Amino acid sequence: MNLRTHASWALLALAAAVAGCSSPVKLDEAAQVETRTPGSAATTPGGAAAAGTAQSQVATVDLARQRAAEEAAALAASLPRVMYFDFDSFVLRAEYKPAVEGYAKLLTGDRSRRLALEGHADERGGREYNLALGQKRAEAVARSLELLGVNTAQIEAVSFGEERPADNGHDEAAWAKNRRVELKGR
Repeated sequence: MNLRTHASWALLALAAAVAGCSSPVKLDEAAQVETRTPGSAATTPGGAAAAGTAQSQVATVDLARQRAAEEAAALAASLPRVMYFDFDSFVLRAEYKPAVEGYAKLLTGDRSRRLALEGHADERGGREYNLALGQKRAEAVARSLELLGVNTAQIEAVSFGEERPADNGHDEAAWAKNRRVELKGR
């Protein structure tokens, strides 16, 4: 093969390679962009109207509401679900004041929230006495919440007396666990 033939083949291969890399997109022409306005008929790139109307699939997000919900969930998770009482007493201990304030903040911040206050007593005393004591304990927590602005329709105070012990033991440690109010969301 002579040099001229070899150069011809190389030039032909180069032309084929350049032709294979070419694109049908014309760079000097403006790109076609589909435009829609909310509620208008959708158009296809060819310009024909699509069936129905185009609806935005993007949901709006209320970041302030989402942040408030996250803060409320974190607060609710940090609050104790049980408040304990002294023997033969329905006076709310001072150690539970921050918890009551936290529940009040949750309930006043969201009027659709509901809270059940379940009062309990230990096994000492008669059945009727323990039912009344459990009710007074639940109502003590309810009154504290109401004083902080909670709507009475959001809370329900009930008593189970000695019927649902947290600890079935018969000593002071068990009885201390049974003198309580359990707070349950509804």
